[in-house]
Amino acid sequence: MSTNSVPTTDPLPVVVIGAGPIGLAAAAHLVERGLEPLVLEAGTSAGTAVRDWAHVRLFSPWAEVTDPAAEKLLAPTGWVRSDGAAYPTGGDWAEHYLQPLADVLGDKVRYGVTVTGVARAGRDRIVDADRDEQPFTVHVETADGREERLTARAVIDASGTWSTPSPMGTDGLPALGEKTAADRISYRVPDLKDPAVRARYADKRTAVIGSGASAFTALAYLADLAKDEPGTHAVWILRRGIGANTFGGGEADQLPARGALGLRAKEAVEAGHASAVTGFRTQAVDREGDQLVLVAEDGRRLDPVDQVIVLTGFRPDLSFLSEVRLGLDERLQAPTALAPLIDPNVHSCGTVYPHGVNELSHPEQGVYLVGMKSYGRAPTFLAMTGYEQVRSITAALAGDQEAAERVELTLPETGVCGGAGLYDDPEAAQSNESDGGCCAAPATLQIGIGAPATTAGGC
Repeated sequence: MSTNSVPTTDPLPVVVIGAGPIGLAAAAHLVERGLEPLVLEAGTSAGTAVRDWAHVRLFSPWAEVTDPAAEKLLAPTGWVRSDGAAYPTGGDWAEHYLQPLADVLGDKVRYGVTVTGVARAGRDRIVDADRDEQPFTVHVETADGREERLTARAVIDASGTWSTPSPMGTDGLPALGEKTAADRISYRVPDLKDPAVRARYADKRTAVIGSGASAFTALAYLADLAKDEPGTHAVWILRRGIGANTFGGGEADQLPARGALGLRAKEAVEAGHASAVTGFRTQAVDREGDQLVLVAEDGRRLDPVDQVIVLTGFRPDLSFLSEVRLGLDERLQAPTALAPLIDPNVHSCGTVYPHGVNELSHPEQGVYLVGMKSYGRAPTFLAMTGYEQVRSITAALAGDQEAAERVELTLPETGVCGGAGLYDDPEAAQSNESDGGCCAAPATLQIGIGAPATTAGGC
């Protein structure tokens, strides 16, 4: 703990929404600062969202996905971090780090609690009078349907974006017929080791919509399935054409796991296990018997498919924050000071510098969106970035403004590149040691108040 920190006498807890990696890290930093956290998790265990992709592997190794304050809490229990150079799966991350951390926090974590609303006590978003002096009221619903109202001194929303995948419609809305075809549409990378899931895609034609790491993963998985089930075929649907960057950085990618994943997707296409359809912007989904036909804005109709996997990104659920005053970018739905740093319209792979409380503050003092949720609709995120976010915010909540504004972090210079990767071949990931590519070599960046670091090279 910094010598400048001021232990609070405020009896109210800091409510943290979500017991995922960033939410639990926030709780660990609050404990380190002498503040009382209360973590509210809708699921029945820590890392509920992470467990949904337990079968896939992160781009980042163990050394980059554990938080220092969390490790300090875990150390007295005999916990030892796994090999720092190894790449955990989502299941590894949840079982060997997130759940032990939640267990150490004990009754500071509540499960089966869904946050339905956050507001200033006695004030809707319109009322100015004495607003900043009021605590927060947090409305929740428990697993058995009971409603409760909790009181908090601050709210850290680390609920992520996993629960709100983007639809297949090119305008950001569901394609016509998408909702009624829900029985044949998935918005997750399939776990083909699960017999029931495997049967859904084996010997079938599956459309995969998306151009990022999740789409690469689905294509690679389906290609592997096609080797055992020859009738299996993927139709890869791209809104743009195929160019030099379609498959990512390949062997030049500074994140080897991601680069190797792109190469596997390329191999799937070249081997004939997947066929690419370019310039296709989905407008409608038609039923033809037990199959689906995708229709583009230009009227093109694809041959029927049996299943569709939509991997077009995620977006934040802001519905329960309607009564607090957020300052969000109109495009990304990220905090206004952070949005220009992560805007994919400007940064093809990101030139984000480490950031903290200054970039994450809102007109409503005491409310913070952190982790993946802070990125709004921006596509990729590093766990290390989230850990630095909550370190800075908790320092500010403890009254240690100097520590809050001193943002120090070691990460790839283009930190937005990391993301929660979806790669399943750690040996190939570690065999690639090429330099260059999208992300520069890791360097310690020391950032003053709002001052971006200079970068060497780009994407």
